[in-house]
Amino acid sequence: MKEGHQFNQYSPKVIDHFTNPRNVGEIEDADGVGEVGNPVCGDLMKLYIKVKNGKIEDAKFKTFGCCAAIATSSMLTELIKGKTLSELKEITNKVVTEALDGLPRVKLHCSVLAEDALKAALKDYYKKQNKENQDETN
Repeated sequence: MKEGHQFNQYSPKVIDHFTNPRNVGEIEDADGVGEVGNPVCGDLMKLYIKVKNGKIEDAKFKTFGCCAAIATSSMLTELIKGKTLSELKEITNKVVTEALDGLPRVKLHCSVLAEDALKAALKDYYKKQNKENQDETN
């Protein structure tokens, strides 16, 4: 833990998702993988999604970073499971932050990283789908 790092700046939900993160790991045959990082703070986030019938069937993450980075990753996976692909557009960094009952201003970039990881995983998913559709037509 960093010198001077205080847990009292975080909500109980952030602390819960940091100390008991949900959906940690990777999905071997993921339909989409998004990997993003913040060179300033050094946080790295990798999100794996499994899609079935147009919905997120499973989501897992691997994050290297601070308390807020891990908590936002964990909350993101909880928020997207069961959602349709079109509903995912509504999952913004603000939604993730609100679901955690807020983040300190200096940690808001972590929620942006979570949103970017979701966008990257979806981009990868659509790229793979397009490639599979092209393979079927050849």
